[in-house]
Amino acid sequence: MQPILFLNFKLFEEGTGSKAVSLAKLCERAASETNSKIVLVVQPTELSLIASKTRLDVFSQHLDGIDFGSSVGKILPEAVKRAGAKGAIVNHAAFKVSNEHVQKAVARAKQVGLKLMVCAETTERAVEVAVFGPDFIAIEPPELIGGTVSVSTAKPQIISEAVKAIQKVDKKIKVITGAGIKTTDDVRKAIELGTAGVFVSSGIVKAKNQKKALKEILAGFK
Repeated sequence: MQPILFLNFKLFEEGTGSKAVSLAKLCERAASETNSKIVLVVQPTELSLIASKTRLDVFSQHLDGIDFGSSVGKILPEAVKRAGAKGAIVNHAAFKVSNEHVQKAVARAKQVGLKLMVCAETTERAVEVAVFGPDFIAIEPPELIGGTVSVSTAKPQIISEAVKAIQKVDKKIKVITGAGIKTTDDVRKAIELGTAGVFVSSGIVKAKNQKKALKEILAGFK
């Protein structure tokens, strides 16, 4: 299977508005030039903007497992799909949710035809959410997110253990490596450990040279 780079724009200034559009176009060119798969993870209010400017798949940074109704301020799965997104993530370290939330989000995503990636900080949590059948599970020890040392370097055993544990629950789930991924070697190690791709944010979005940082990551897929 072709490895995937999930790029989380977060709410960095470099990942919003016109700068987000420029970054999306940069990613599209890089994906084409290197024959790589990149998924852009953007804030819900800019899904339509980014999806309309790129051929790359776009994911929402959050999703609520709700139906049409009287809710206020929630992220409706149908609205996410209507905006042009192909999927969403839930339970990022910066926006943690309960297993009940994850279960409902997975179920509703499946109903409307969206992919869902669940973030998990430990192997134990990964196994707990794996029973709900998400498409992806991203392993992200919170203490390494945004840091200078990647999880594939600092705690490779977490990745290999998580891959084995998740596969025992559901072999269809693809495991993604996140937290501190910044170099070609970080990516290669993650792939060697059995994951299907990497989840990156500040290493590219906040880089002084985004093009160079992006190529550094994508080189790890070769």
